[in-house]
Amino acid sequence: MLYLNPRASRVPYPAELQDIMSMARASESRAWLMQWDGLREGSTPLRDLPDLAASLGVQSVQMKDEALRSPLGSFKALGAPIALVRQILRTFEGRGFTAQTLFAGAHSDALAGFTAISATDGNHGRALAAAAQRIGCPCVIVLHAHVSEEREQAIAAYGAQIVRIAGNYDASVTEAAALAERHGWHVISDTSYEGYEAIPRDVMQGYGTIAAEVVEALAAPPTHVFLQGGVGGLAAGVVSYLWERWGAQRPTFVVVEPVQADCLFQSAIAGQPAQATGTVDSVMAGLACGETSPLAWRFLQTSVDGFMTVSDAQAVDAMRRLAQGSENDAPFVAGESGVAGLAGLMAAAASPEKASALGLNAGSRVLLINTEGATAPSVYAELVGETAEVVADRQRAWLSR
Repeated sequence: MLYLNPRASRVPYPAELQDIMSMARASESRAWLMQWDGLREGSTPLRDLPDLAASLGVQSVQMKDEALRSPLGSFKALGAPIALVRQILRTFEGRGFTAQTLFAGAHSDALAGFTAISATDGNHGRALAAAAQRIGCPCVIVLHAHVSEEREQAIAAYGAQIVRIAGNYDASVTEAAALAERHGWHVISDTSYEGYEAIPRDVMQGYGTIAAEVVEALAAPPTHVFLQGGVGGLAAGVVSYLWERWGAQRPTFVVVEPVQADCLFQSAIAGQPAQATGTVDSVMAGLACGETSPLAWRFLQTSVDGFMTVSDAQAVDAMRRLAQGSENDAPFVAGESGVAGLAGLMAAAASPEKASALGLNAGSRVLLINTEGATAPSVYAELVGETAEVVADRQRAWLSR
């Protein structure tokens, strides 16, 4: 489904939003992240997919591959570490801590009583656990009933204490906040709620690194950007940067989420942060969120032109299309949540009515972000029909031609 946002406007980036998230703060976060050995050096690749573009009737499709950002396999490696560092710097102000010394593990003794906690669907918790282990502070991760054992083990491998609860992601957010209140721990969450905005802002600002690299790599700005939904953090981090960079000439932004976890879609209809209407149980585990982040919504409410929902089957089709590649398109290892933007683009291009409503045509230059690789390898293999290793080998062979 597609909902055209009647509140979308094309104006310069508002000063009140720039005070919260800006290109300057994103640049600082990017510089700090360079001090962390949990990330691979350099920018992630932005690849042209000409055969895909031709099949969809657009001028170009370019996809940035965040699966290659770090061994964690996800864009979340940009958010949680920055938020953790900024919270530690606020807590220990005046102690001489810096991002560089924290990522070097120089203050582990002083941080023995500083415990980071968060709820997660998988990727955020894994990134937080990895950063906490490197910095040297305890970490607790709350997992809900739908998080797989495979994802739990990947988080626990970084030394985090795991707390399991019944219910969905939103219930795990509530439990994490309650545990933090009870024990004096620090919630490092990527979703905001009443009285809790500074840390989600820091998480979203870390995602600005993706947009900064896109701007550096592109010869011309895209006409359209299709972004994953979730609670809205990734979309807000990318949209805010590109909006500030290109102002009223910004691209057309489209946010895509699972049909059964449509909180942003419902927020657009209501004109305010709203809850999903479905079961919030999707194969797109990282996007299976029932409540919109109010902070993220402040950036999305007038900048996103269209909100789309896609089915699990459409996401799987997109995974398989990217995995296979073609003569002129490199194969991608793209996870269930990583392909939501492509699934939305494919659905829009297949419908003349939707394509017309979004201005998709033969002159359109579309930007996509593959936000994750095979972060649950067994799930990936089951959905795609072959392992991530096989697809990665195919990608390497294609790139070496």
